[in-house]
Amino acid sequence: MVEESDAGVEQVARFCAEAFLTEALLAEFDSLVSDVLDASPKLEQILASPLISHEEKAGVLDRTLGTQASNELLRFLKIVSRHGRLDRLRAIHRQTHELRDRIRGGVLVRVATAVPLGAELARRVADQLRSLVGGEPVLEQVVDPDLIGGIVVRVGDTVYDGSIAGQLEAVRQQIIERSANEIQSRRDRFRDPAGD
Repeated sequence: MVEESDAGVEQVARFCAEAFLTEALLAEFDSLVSDVLDASPKLEQILASPLISHEEKAGVLDRTLGTQASNELLRFLKIVSRHGRLDRLRAIHRQTHELRDRIRGGVLVRVATAVPLGAELARRVADQLRSLVGGEPVLEQVVDPDLIGGIVVRVGDTVYDGSIAGQLEAVRQQIIERSANEIQSRRDRFRDPAGD
């Protein structure tokens, strides 16, 4: 998976998102990311590679998406390719959703869990997040089996980690810090035999 998150990437992605924003194209873009890029990391690497020319990438797009994608989506992808930005597709996708949600008054909230949230649990999570985000939360659900359990919520650049993995890491850090303090304390006593 190719994804960057620096400010420059986000600016480019926001510009592309504004050019792309219609509900039908957004649904098609969602499908491109979830059904094509997620399922075919090699294709994503080819499209993102600076070593492959725009003409070659346009040919790949025609062969892989030509019969399935709308002319509008295909044309959009070729324009992005011509400008050397196909490595930014996921950022563009994310920015498109954030822009659409802002227009609707919603706030994009990325929710990572070890297993998929059911509809009822997703509604309860959204209800609890409403006051935190100061608007209507729009959940982007991500399944991450490494979390073991619990939930990690990302709102913009702020991450709220309530996962078991996160809690275990926090406990591990506390144990390391406590052990380091104990070792230092013993060293200090050993160096000062008078006990002062």
